[in-house]
Amino acid sequence: MTTNLSEQPTQRLLSDTRLNFWRAVATGSFVVLAAALALFQVLWSDRYVGLALKNRLRLIRMPPARGQIYDRKGLPLALNVMTFDIMGYPLDLQRDEVKQKLLGALQRARLPHDPEKLERRIKNLYWAPYRAISLVSNLTLLQMTSLMEDPEFPEVLFPLPVWRRTYPAGPLASHVVGYVGEISEQELRSVETDENKSYIGGDVIGKSGVEKYYEDVLRGSIGERAVEVDARGRQRRTLNETMPGIGQDLTLTLDLSAQSYASDLMKDYNGVMVALDVNNGEVVVMWSNPSYDPNPLAWGVSGTEWAGLNFDASRPLLNRAISGQYSPGSIFKAVTGYAALESGVVDKNTAIHCSGVFRLGSNVYRCWRRGGHGRESFVHALRDSCDVYFYETSQMVGVKRYDEVGERFGLGRPLGIDLPGEAAGLLPSPDWKRNAMHQGWFRGDSVNMSIGQGFVLLTPLQMASVYATIANGGIFYRPHVLKTAKVEGQPTGLRQEYLKLVKAGLRAVVAKGGTGHRAAMSGVEIAGKTGTVQHDHGKDHAVFAGYAPASKPRYAVVCFIEGGESGGRVAGPLVGQLLSFLLNENGGTKER
Repeated sequence: MTTNLSEQPTQRLLSDTRLNFWRAVATGSFVVLAAALALFQVLWSDRYVGLALKNRLRLIRMPPARGQIYDRKGLPLALNVMTFDIMGYPLDLQRDEVKQKLLGALQRARLPHDPEKLERRIKNLYWAPYRAISLVSNLTLLQMTSLMEDPEFPEVLFPLPVWRRTYPAGPLASHVVGYVGEISEQELRSVETDENKSYIGGDVIGKSGVEKYYEDVLRGSIGERAVEVDARGRQRRTLNETMPGIGQDLTLTLDLSAQSYASDLMKDYNGVMVALDVNNGEVVVMWSNPSYDPNPLAWGVSGTEWAGLNFDASRPLLNRAISGQYSPGSIFKAVTGYAALESGVVDKNTAIHCSGVFRLGSNVYRCWRRGGHGRESFVHALRDSCDVYFYETSQMVGVKRYDEVGERFGLGRPLGIDLPGEAAGLLPSPDWKRNAMHQGWFRGDSVNMSIGQGFVLLTPLQMASVYATIANGGIFYRPHVLKTAKVEGQPTGLRQEYLKLVKAGLRAVVAKGGTGHRAAMSGVEIAGKTGTVQHDHGKDHAVFAGYAPASKPRYAVVCFIEGGESGGRVAGPLVGQLLSFLLNENGGTKER
């Protein structure tokens, strides 16, 4: 077949066009590949190297062992025990197979786990896909070993030794020592962002007491281990490791043996016993009843268990010693009596007749002894707790002087103890009443205040501090529970000649014929004051505040019993017994 010569140039042109097209396609492809290679290998190299590292790099956060806590004699109050957590990485936990194998292994080890709870835990603790999170906590060595020996246990999961808190003294020191627990979302938002003190979900933090107040000292610093894993998520080698820094141990002023004795004395009552060293402000005893066992709280309780404890009508979580606010009753007469002396209204020879009744306008105020006490001097008025004596003097002293003297004792504000949750109490004034109640100050308000009733409120710690200040001659020491705390005494300006008269009255209270004679103990010279506090919603409260030895004071003790009815009959003997224990049976000065 013969081809037309005129068609040959046309065919050659078509072939050249196709060839040029494919050359352009090939060249363009090479250009794109070269550009992509430059982009991925040069410009974005750091990004993809980082992604590759994250696929083989895993970070394990290692919480530190908290500092341990001891009483003044070296007895343990808070210790650490080794447990194990099962850890995993969010990258691996995206596979349902891993979670199902873990749940199956837990079931076979008789450690059943709620799948929904596991999912919530993974969600709550998630921080970064390559940072390990705790899936199961508080396993013993035997439980951990049983899990790891299960052939179906996921290879990508691993155990991590973790220190957990235990409290050998249990309820005996819980209000002082406090407890730790898993950090909450609110706490996460409020804690500082110091690199060495950083927190994440699942960390443990002090929740109350010394554990909370001294969190930064006790916690130590976080450690971290970087490990390389293979394609199956199994650890191959450690790339870098920073060991956690152990927290600092603390020794407290608390005397566990005296604390135990106080708890025995108070076993039938709701209330408080506080003992202070009058010469330095050390808290030797702080017992609040009812108490609670901090161990379950530190290891985790259910929402139902927590609600049952938190909403208990007897309020076991409340440290009544620093957070309870009560009318002090007649033990406040030591303060108002001093104010009467300092203002010049009375002296040691001033006598006031008590008929059993004090009239102020149309109002009638009665003495606790309905028949009256007759003529009473200052010392005898304290001895007999004569209400009329203080009613009469209140009209000449006035609320302003009461407040001035109360402020020198540190009242109306927190004392500054190194525990969270301290209440301020209330030292009422005309300005306070005007702002709080939209009323002026009545003369009858001063009458009530003179005997520690009405608006005035003190914590039991404040009550003890007042009597410690009287006992040591007018020096205020900030109460504290850390043995190594540096506390300097602050002069209050209280005058010795007037304190001498107050002390004479307090010694007469415990002598034969005084309202607190039941507090007297053989071989122990005690001074103090009784109080019975009116309570509108039940039985009257009983209170006694005292110190010993009266001639050279060492300890001040307050006992406040809710519904105890009589300070002299109920609270006084308990204070006498605790003071005797502190000075005699306990040796008084032995410590670590």
